[in-house]
Amino acid sequence: MFPRLIPTPSISKVEIGPLTVHFYALCIIVGIAIAVWLGDKRLRRINPALENVVADVAFIAVPVGIIGGRLYHVITTPEYFFGVNGDWVDIFKIWQGGLGIWGAISLGIVGAYFAYRNLSKKSEASFPPFLTFLDALAPGILLAQAVGRFGNWFNAELFGRPLDTWWALSIPVRNRPYGYSEFESFHPTFLYEAILCTAGAALLIFLTPQLKSGQLFLLYIITYSLGRFFIEGIRIDQAHEIAGLRLNQWVSIAIISAGSVSFLRIGKNFR
Repeated sequence: MFPRLIPTPSISKVEIGPLTVHFYALCIIVGIAIAVWLGDKRLRRINPALENVVADVAFIAVPVGIIGGRLYHVITTPEYFFGVNGDWVDIFKIWQGGLGIWGAISLGIVGAYFAYRNLSKKSEASFPPFLTFLDALAPGILLAQAVGRFGNWFNAELFGRPLDTWWALSIPVRNRPYGYSEFESFHPTFLYEAILCTAGAALLIFLTPQLKSGQLFLLYIITYSLGRFFIEGIRIDQAHEIAGLRLNQWVSIAIISAGSVSFLRIGKNFR
């Protein structure tokens, strides 16, 4: 037997007086802070007068994105909230996990668009096109996702198939899915995705000078969706399947296809 390198944290929250701090929520907050910091830094390289624009947009886009992420989770897994053993009140318990990234990104972009447009109208500074703004945000969003995945580690959730090797994730019996109680360790899919997102962020930063407006954000959703397709295939948490593939895998295929077409069209138009 191999030694277990990655244990599951024994606690997922701390109580400070009347305040309860959930590590899942803390990971999301830290990720958002990193995304805002890096996005602001990249946007000010385009125009130094745009200081704090990213933070102002995030004030609207982040809560809207969280709502979108939660709605995606509720819509794709309604049995958790409206099934026989479900409770609709749990919809509001986001610290327990359950934020669909594509719902968060989709609705978050809508919120960001209106906030960005409103700021541009009120400011005398020269605002770049919204697609360029999204390009500035893309690496930071990936880093935020990387940090956010550690929230799944603290919650002992969304791990993969059984695995017996030195990087396996040890899961307590109480957190193992039905039918897997005899297995002790599993694929640490949270770590796979964190590595994927970090590497993707570095790639986007490197390619920033070489791509046209809008292409960088499209490359973000293409590369992330590609990696997510394979990581999703490892996971063993309950999910709806269509023709042998999990729902999120089909969503990844759709996003890769649409994103690739748009990426090529932007390049062709500029040429």
